[in-house]
Amino acid sequence: MLYNTIDDANQAVIQKIILASPVLLDVVPAKTVMKELNQGKVLLHAGPPIRWENMTSPMKGSCIGAALFEKWAATKEEAVKLLSQGEVDFIPCHHVDAVGPMGGITSANMPVFVVENTTDGNRAYCSMNEGIGKVLRFGAYSSEVILRLGWMRDVLGPVLSMALKESEKGLAINPMIAKAIAMGDEFHQRNIAASLLFLKEMSPVISGLSIEEEKKKEVIQFLADTDQFFLNIMMAAAKAVMDGARKITEGTIVTAMCRNGENFGIRISGMKEEWFTAPVNTPQGLYFTGYSGEDASPDIGDSAITETFGVGGMAMIAAPAVTRFVGTGGFQDALRISNEMMGIVIGQNPNFSIPTWNFQGTCLGIDARKVVETGITPVINTGIAHKEAGVGQIGAGTVHPPVECFQKAVRAYAKKLGYKG
Repeated sequence: MLYNTIDDANQAVIQKIILASPVLLDVVPAKTVMKELNQGKVLLHAGPPIRWENMTSPMKGSCIGAALFEKWAATKEEAVKLLSQGEVDFIPCHHVDAVGPMGGITSANMPVFVVENTTDGNRAYCSMNEGIGKVLRFGAYSSEVILRLGWMRDVLGPVLSMALKESEKGLAINPMIAKAIAMGDEFHQRNIAASLLFLKEMSPVISGLSIEEEKKKEVIQFLADTDQFFLNIMMAAAKAVMDGARKITEGTIVTAMCRNGENFGIRISGMKEEWFTAPVNTPQGLYFTGYSGEDASPDIGDSAITETFGVGGMAMIAAPAVTRFVGTGGFQDALRISNEMMGIVIGQNPNFSIPTWNFQGTCLGIDARKVVETGITPVINTGIAHKEAGVGQIGAGTVHPPVECFQKAVRAYAKKLGYKG
């Protein structure tokens, strides 16, 4: 369909976002829903395309861990040789309807959430949250990391799959988002309420499954211990919604934001699959004791899909407690940030009202034109990884995309429309 103006096209895009109805259907091995993972040794990664030699140390560490998990190698040295000599293909998660936190590394036998946008009939996938401590997403690949990944493959994934299949229609995500945002979540750095709501939904079902009691206990305890468990569900839901919205291939609404440690990349509705990139920034924020900005890795991860959807840093006012954790102050800072973000979007989502914002809806539809016009870039809440693989998270903070990404996107769309100059 052709629209009379860019504004008309943008309104059509955000209407798709408002009307979207994401549902969590299942947890399955990644290779069963992404055929690319069955074509030899393949790893998915966060961000726009990147080569092994340009990856950050944490992302390389995640690749090593995935190679050990898949038994492509028995030692770190064997894994590095395999990865560095071109024997593994690397594909961005976004290219196969998926997203991945931090390093984003996903391999064939890792379990992933399956979320369907029932309004547009498309699906998206995301790996499951590993909890805290030494984890693959921050580049760790010790034996405890590989053992946990094996448990997630053999126990956590199958148990959640059985529980979700008890409902013919799956688990509706929008009601959980609406409840949790009223309870203080912003769905990037804070998912405590949503994770507990998920536990509330799953526990009775898991308890009634005809499986070993020990498995039930382990899964329920893991969900109870993992405050950020819902983040990965939120990422898959946001990806499904935004991919549904970009079926409208006109306009300047940002449909994806992600980073790979080398480049920050965005997509806009009017330019379909094309990435617009610029060198990535390093997050600024609050560091754990003993660490500083000198220890931080450049920004990585697909989790900025949450900000693309309008939550995360865009909804800072929903979770003022997060502002201290990410080093930005308190309530007034949260209010200022969310008010500022309204300057680069074209609406608000009536599905998700924020009590601490006078019940206004979350930000809706980042307009690349407004970013370029105002010079205001989206604020993204993020964990901060150590620049060396395996050390893990050393803090939390915020990061802004380089404005050049948006400038490139607007110029490209103007050229597509026939404008010169």
